[in-house]
Amino acid sequence: MSVAIKFLGGARTVTGSMHLIQTPQSNVLLDCGLFHGHRDEYYAVNSNFDFNPQDLDTCVISHAHIDHCGNIPTLIKRGYRSKIFVTSATKSLCQYMLPDSGYVQEEDIKYVNKINKRKGLPARGPLYTQKEAENALKYFRSLRYNEKFAISKDMDLTFYEAGHILGSATPVFDIKTTKGPTMRIAYAVDLGRKGAPLIKDPEIPRDIDYLIIESTYGGRKHSSLEDAEQTLADAINRTVKRGGKIIIPSFALERTQMIVYFICELIKAKRIRKLPIYVDSPLAVNLTDVFRKNWEYFNDEIKQSFLENHDPFASENVTYVRNVNRSKKLHNETGPMVIISASGMCENGRILHHLKNNIENPRNTVIVVGYMAKDTLGKRIVERYPQVKIFGQLYELNAEVVVINAFSSHADSSGLVEYVKNCRGRLKKIFIVHGDEDQSNILRENLKKLNLKPHVPAKNETVYLKA
Repeated sequence: MSVAIKFLGGARTVTGSMHLIQTPQSNVLLDCGLFHGHRDEYYAVNSNFDFNPQDLDTCVISHAHIDHCGNIPTLIKRGYRSKIFVTSATKSLCQYMLPDSGYVQEEDIKYVNKINKRKGLPARGPLYTQKEAENALKYFRSLRYNEKFAISKDMDLTFYEAGHILGSATPVFDIKTTKGPTMRIAYAVDLGRKGAPLIKDPEIPRDIDYLIIESTYGGRKHSSLEDAEQTLADAINRTVKRGGKIIIPSFALERTQMIVYFICELIKAKRIRKLPIYVDSPLAVNLTDVFRKNWEYFNDEIKQSFLENHDPFASENVTYVRNVNRSKKLHNETGPMVIISASGMCENGRILHHLKNNIENPRNTVIVVGYMAKDTLGKRIVERYPQVKIFGQLYELNAEVVVINAFSSHADSSGLVEYVKNCRGRLKKIFIVHGDEDQSNILRENLKKLNLKPHVPAKNETVYLKA
């Protein structure tokens, strides 16, 4: 019997996760993420698949981050008509994440077509629309954690807690073989860290034959969350003393909710003074509502808070802003305040308006709490360019910039190695994906020390597995 894995995306890079598991009876797509890159490459990569979507038996999505689920609408446009298996929380989150992504596609193509018109080039269409994204949601089917379910003729699926974000899962596939025992493949992409706020610790699936694991921080270690919390408190206190504003670009999913939680805890502990906190992102507001409705999936501390009727994402000084006019009023309001806004890499959304209106004032502070990719405005702010371009105009970067990396929801190098140690037993091979090549290679060398067989596959590489 031949079982193969084709690594179609998220190999030697951290974007566009997509892999195909093939057996004599099944073709199962594992994640269908958007590839993020320069615009022409973005459209070329995301518009085409290295397989016929109509030949797939099913699709399994690990979690609701767009680099893992964001190209599902294109898959549907290309003829896929089978079920898409997710956890119930991931399904709820995708009801907002995917239509928002469609809206971004439509807005982005308007900008592209303005440029194309000036250059005499033909107009282009969006990768997919908001309506097409909404249509894709009807194919989603939710499964409970730790319950085995038959997804094809020869394959069962079980979701285990990944500890990464709300609803994130480590899918484990039990593949029936004609000879010998069942083959067991685990997909730990993305994997959370132990002891993180809000989310439960990652579960360790047992008796794994083959493990696919991420390497975002394959060669790096996080500083402690206690240190990160103190850095956040110090930055807020310095800015308050100057009478300035604290601007926090943040991903709408998970990072915004975590930062709101930390700031509320700092106020409760009187480590910072009580000040207005504005969450200015309609998507983040909707996703926070999903968090509240799925409180039973959080760790014991957060669940206890909800049982005691205490909402960890709300207090009297937290305002969730949906209305665009209310958002605009923040530009003219003075005095210390925190504004948390999307997008996380400062490439679009309301954060651009807040940066435009605040980065030239040295009393203000921009706090970076997430990964900033190369060639983004966020990255230029992290690198403290003297001037940055926003909406085509240059602005002086006079505001203080504070970078806090420890809020990451990914396991670091130690956490990844520890996870693999706990998976040992009948483990035959490890495939390292979802990481820049240098990070993947460092993790590979660390795993070799455990007398394991790690491999860093290239994009479009196919590997054949032995039962």
